Amino acid sequence: MKYVILVSMVAALGGLLFGFDTAVVSGAVGFMKERFDLSEIEVGWAVSSLIIGCIIGAASAGVLGDKFGRKKVLLLAALLFIIGSVGSAIPDTFTGYIISRMIGGLGIGITSTLCPLYNAEIAPAKYRGRLVALNQFATVTGIFLVYFVNMWIAGYGDDAWDVSTGWRWMFGFGVLPGLLFFILLFFVPESPRWLIKQGRAAESLPILLRIHGEQLARQEVLEIKESFQQESGSVRQLFSPALKLALIVGVGLAILQQVTGINAIMYYAPEIFKQTGAGTNASLVQTILVGLINFLFTILAIWLIDKVGRKPLLLWGTAFMTASLFIIGMEFHSGQPSGPLVLAAILLYVAAFAISLGPVVWVLLSEIFPNRIRGKATAIASMALWTADYVVSQTFPPMLGSAGPAVTFWIFGFMSLFTFLFTWRIVPETRGKSLEEIESLWSSDSKTYAMKEMPDA
Repeated sequence: MKYVILVSMVAALGGLLFGFDTAVVSGAVGFMKERFDLSEIEVGWAVSSLIIGCIIGAASAGVLGDKFGRKKVLLLAALLFIIGSVGSAIPDTFTGYIISRMIGGLGIGITSTLCPLYNAEIAPAKYRGRLVALNQFATVTGIFLVYFVNMWIAGYGDDAWDVSTGWRWMFGFGVLPGLLFFILLFFVPESPRWLIKQGRAAESLPILLRIHGEQLARQEVLEIKESFQQESGSVRQLFSPALKLALIVGVGLAILQQVTGINAIMYYAPEIFKQTGAGTNASLVQTILVGLINFLFTILAIWLIDKVGRKPLLLWGTAFMTASLFIIGMEFHSGQPSGPLVLAAILLYVAAFAISLGPVVWVLLSEIFPNRIRGKATAIASMALWTADYVVSQTFPPMLGSAGPAVTFWIFGFMSLFTFLFTWRIVPETRGKSLEEIESLWSSDSKTYAMKEMPDA
């Protein structure tokens, strides 16, 4: 397990880049607005331009990962992230910044797809949930750290320095985790399932021996080979009766993770707190508290996900998210929102998300699809997730300005309620099952598609 954990932690560093790059803009966007004299639409574009690159990166990750291997494509992603971080820090024009953010987004889109997929393919079934959830832990660690980095840099100079220079250092700091990820990737093996898919079973066996021991490793090689023989490898397979529900669950959860509003809060937390009367410094401190809660409850989720299961965490989490969002909406609707109450409700919302939709969605996306098309299918779901993220991040500032915060948060609340019902009705439990067992469970009857009931391993 030491070997598996170390390898999984290196791969999960892609999540650190994910968290850093998506959250760094929360501290920089206010200064950039003044530096480039941005409108509300342009503020949304400053935040969401990264996501355009993420969508393209996620869409191409499956094909590239299937063709060249998970490891090589992750190395490419690390390079793109480094280039994007440097480019975002140095431009004198808003257009130059946008281009650089899109380049960095390509890398983030690739890592968001391939890092959890890689961890799922290398992890023993008993511990797969928590090892894949390491990616989400790394993501929230990146978010948490970047809040401190932003506050430290913003406090280094006066307001004029922050507007001219401070925000550039916020983006440029991302080179450090990017280089760390790039270097450490040279020390991890290729995915054994990808090697078997390429007809290189002999190369995969030593890796599986270190994970499972001799008897289980040889059995797993045979099971993986058999699963590949039963699959066409075509994306059309996802639309077959036996797998249509897997596609609905994967894409549905990917979209719902975003339209429940998490990244609107993560990207714009300081601006939300300012609407309750908090000053700039107070809003940054409150934002750090949001990151701390996200961090702590993700640790709790990693501990629970293989004990309690995926579905119970989703149900409890989305129930508390719904209640929190309606409370926030009611406070803003009152016209005199209580800063402490709004903060408490946002912290409850973030805690509920961190224990449910945050890690569980990425775990499910990495395990519910068949071996031969897992890369492509996960890429489709990741692309849907990033597209939803783009829509939310681009429309959130105009929605706050036109519909108001009360209506905006109520919309997120209704989407959380829908996510609860979606999970309750059609999301399966996959705890304790091998990837090949999960693949064999999808079946169809005359009218509906459902998961066969099977006792937990």
